[in-house]
This record gives sequence, structure tokens and C-alpha cells, in this order.
Amino acid sequence: MMAAAAASAARRAATGLFPMLLSSHSRALPRHGDFLALPSLVRPRRLPSHPAKLFFCSAAASSNGEAPEKARDMHLYNTRSRRREPFRPRAPGGEVGMYVCGVTPYDDSHIGHARAYVAFDVLFRYLRYLDYEVRYVRNFTDIDDKIIARANQLGEDPFSLSKRYSDDFLSDMAHLQCLPPSVEPRVSDHIDQIVTMIKQIIDNGCAYVVSGDVYFSVDNFPEYGKLSGRKLDDNRAGERVAVDDRKKNPADFALWKAAKDGEPWWDSPWGPGRPGWHIECSAMSAQYLGNSFDIHGGGEDLIFPHHENEIAQSRAACCDSSINYWVHNGFVNVNGQKMSKSLGNFITIRKVIELYHPLALRMFLLGTHYRSPINYTVEQLNVASDRLYYTYQTLRDCEESTQQDQSSSGGSLPFTTTHCIEKLHEDFETSMSDDLHTSVALAAISEPLKVMNDLLHTRKGKKQEKRLESLAVLEEKVRMVLSVLGLMPSSYHEALQQLREKALRRAGVTEEQVLQKIEERTAARKAKQFGRSDEIRDELAALGVALMDGPDGTAWRPSVPASEQPVAAKSSK
Repeated sequence: MMAAAAASAARRAATGLFPMLLSSHSRALPRHGDFLALPSLVRPRRLPSHPAKLFFCSAAASSNGEAPEKARDMHLYNTRSRRREPFRPRAPGGEVGMYVCGVTPYDDSHIGHARAYVAFDVLFRYLRYLDYEVRYVRNFTDIDDKIIARANQLGEDPFSLSKRYSDDFLSDMAHLQCLPPSVEPRVSDHIDQIVTMIKQIIDNGCAYVVSGDVYFSVDNFPEYGKLSGRKLDDNRAGERVAVDDRKKNPADFALWKAAKDGEPWWDSPWGPGRPGWHIECSAMSAQYLGNSFDIHGGGEDLIFPHHENEIAQSRAACCDSSINYWVHNGFVNVNGQKMSKSLGNFITIRKVIELYHPLALRMFLLGTHYRSPINYTVEQLNVASDRLYYTYQTLRDCEESTQQDQSSSGGSLPFTTTHCIEKLHEDFETSMSDDLHTSVALAAISEPLKVMNDLLHTRKGKKQEKRLESLAVLEEKVRMVLSVLGLMPSSYHEALQQLREKALRRAGVTEEQVLQKIEERTAARKAKQFGRSDEIRDELAALGVALMDGPDGTAWRPSVPASEQPVAAKSSK
């Protein structure tokens, strides 16, 4: 069986698990120094692309040749200290090391996964915006009890099953515009490192062997429980931890599991077997980031026992091991109840994006602070989708207007424009540097969007001095914010079309049917049958299709269904 496992690992290493990159990744992330630099040309240049390493432009100097304003200090909430702390990397001016616990790929990824990895993707992006180089490691637990059980249920090789679901996960992450981590290690490719770490723990007196199994001895590690605040009596056998009378303490957990019939195994000093759940992350984080690094992240459910056990393992193997910041995201509820398979409210990412644009799901997730619980409802997702459409429509209108006239009259922009930009910059960095308050950062673009719409569509706005120059720079600065939040599409036009298509799918109608209704309504209005005209408008509004009358006729756009308008109004406050 060991040979089969090794051969399977070799095949995976040869083929690789390369994340699918959306074309939107070609948009380079901005840096802090770019924000207040005002372009001299009307149409802001499109930034060059490099999917593997983001390119940042002209952060070294502002438009007047002076050094850019220093970005404000970033603060992160540290689960271990239970308070917000200023972010101070271990190597000032060097690389930030960040490890985030990845998925156990035995089923489709759900919106809880989306919540976690969108949150840490934003942290990754914002650190880079602040000019940090970041080495981001996110693992795959590709051998585990759950994978083995599911593979046996389906009659499938466990490595084949985990690779299939790993590939699906990477596809889901690409749709959500989560940037690929620097390294994505798999447990099955790091058995040697795991065995070596277990040996160190045994040699240091913190683990013992029982009939081919190796257990960590919590009694020999006095610091156990400091992360979670739990006492040893609170540590109960259960989740991924089997009850075993051979343990010296019921809280002891498995580092190595002796081989069982029909399960993958590897040779070890204690006999054939496979790693326990917790040891993998200690070994792989040390392999790629060293024994001490900056940030370790994951869902709130991992604080105990997983991360508590990670600390114990890592420090038992190397007493100098330390992690500066433990960062955890909150739970996802569905319609006010905790999401779980037993309640039947388990929602996969794929199910959501069948009916909604993936970036609508991302915007919904960013609308709540990452540490707070988030309540998933269709109504709130409709609100996020509507807001995304409004944002992209405004930016597209702005882009089209500025493309019509590439000239520049020179001189300074109006005070109203520069003030709007400065406020956006201030609100964005203040909120993001305060433990990533993405909801406030999203709210910060509301005023620039309103100003753009005034310049585009109102009589007074169309007469404003340097109107096109103002539109161009406002679009660029809003685009910077969206890029850091991971909400920037490759094309406004394409994103708007996709949002329209998803809205029609939710409504259960085709665009041809909507256009027929518009023609019927136009005919009714000409015949002064205004009651029928209102009925048609209301019928479509109930489906989430809004009609807009203009000098060139009637157009349609997606909207929040009429019955959910009170929810939308409450959300906008």
C-alpha cells in the first residue's frame, strides 16, 4: 500500500495542482503610494499583468516627485492575546510569512470555505498593497479519515478523490478571485518532514508510542490551552479524535496512526501508518516558513483543538517556535441557523454561483467584518448582487465617456474631485488598517460613485469644469479599492452581462421574454392603457427585473425583487 501511495503522490507531483486563473487576475494590484498620485492624462493607463507575481506601479514617488505618504500602521486582532495589535513583521523590510489551514478535499467546498479564504485573500492583498512581500502557504489535507471514508463509500482511490475535490476547490477559489498562494503543499508529499517532527517530539519527552500509534502527551506540555483559553478538562475526545483507553490522558491526541486494512500507509520508525490530523500543519509550516513566522490563520472552529495542538507540537519539536499573530474568521449561519449537513442547510459555492455572479458572493462576504458571524440569506445575496451591478454600471459608463475624448486641458482638478479622492483614500486605509474592516471600505466608494453619476447624468454635472478628467481619475481610484478587495473584473461589460444572465436565470425567464414584455408595455402606454403598463412593470419587478424609461426607449436591468425591497432599503442604511 505504501508503494501505491508513493506512486499516487508522484503522479500528482508530475501533473501538479495549478489553480485556474481568471483573466481578472491580470489586473495588477496597486500600492499605497499610487493612491494619491493624480495622473496627467485623461484616460488612466491599464496596468501590466503577471499572474504569478503581482506588479505594482510607481509606488516610489508621488506625482510631484516627492516620496509618498507613509501608510498608516496596520492592526490585527490576535486570538492569542485577545486584543488588536499593531502589525510588526518578524523581519522588518523582509518577507511576511503567512500560513492558512486549507481544506480536507472530500466533498464540494461550501460557503464557509468561501468566507475563510476570501478573508485571508483580502489580508494577502492588503499586505501587498502596504508594500510587504508575502509568502502565503495554504495546504491540502489530502489524506484523512473523512477522505478514506468517502472514498470507500464511492469505491474510489482516496488520492484520486482528494485530487478531484482539490481541483474543484481551486476552480471555486479562482471564480471568487482568490489569488493563488505562494505554495500549496499536500500532506502526502510531506511524510518525511512529518516523521522527522514526530521523532523530535518523542526525543523531547512530549510523545509516546502505543502499538504503532504515537500520541502527544499534553501533561508534558504546560503551555497547553493558552490559545483557546481552555483547561485540560475541557479537551474532549470527539472530532477527528478517537476515544482510546490506551492514552495516558484522554486529551492526548494522535501524531501517527498505525495502518489499518484498506487504508493508505507509509513506513515509519513505529511501523506502517499515516499522520494524525494536527501534525501536518506544524510540519508543513516549518518546511516553508521556518519554525517561527508572522501570521497563522483559519476558521474560528480551528482554534480548538487544531491550532491549540499545532502550537503544542511545534514548540515540543522546537522550543524556539513561535507565531506572532493568530487570526481567525467567524462562522457562517444560514437563515439564522448554524450551517451543517445535519440541518440540511449546507450550501456549496457551486450551488450559489449557478444563480449568482461569484463576485456577488464575494461582495456579500466582505459586507461583514471577517471576525463577526455572517448570516447567509438569499435576500442579502440579492442586495450584494444589485450593489455590484450598480458599481460596475457606473464605472463602465465612466470608462465609455472618457474614452470618447482622450484630450486633456491640463491644470488642476476641481477641489470637489480632489477632496473626494482624498476622503476615499483616508476612509479606505483607515478601515482596512483597523483589522480589515472591509464593510467600511466598501461603503467608502459610495460617494465617489455618486459623484461620477452626477458628472455623467445630471445637467449640472455635465457642465462641470474638467468633467472628463475628474471622471477618469475617480474611476481609477475606485478601481484601486476594488482591486485590493478582489472585486475588480477583467471587463465591466462582461461582468454586467454575466450579472444580467444570472438575474434572468433566477427569474426563470429569457431576455427575449423580457423584451417582449417591454414591447407589450410600450404598446399599452401608447394606447393609454396605463393600468396594464403598470401591471407589466410590477410583474417584472417581482422577478427582479427593473424597467428604466429613457429618451431612447425602455431598457431593463437586474434588481432586488420587489418583495425584498424593504430588506434592501434596510441594508443600505
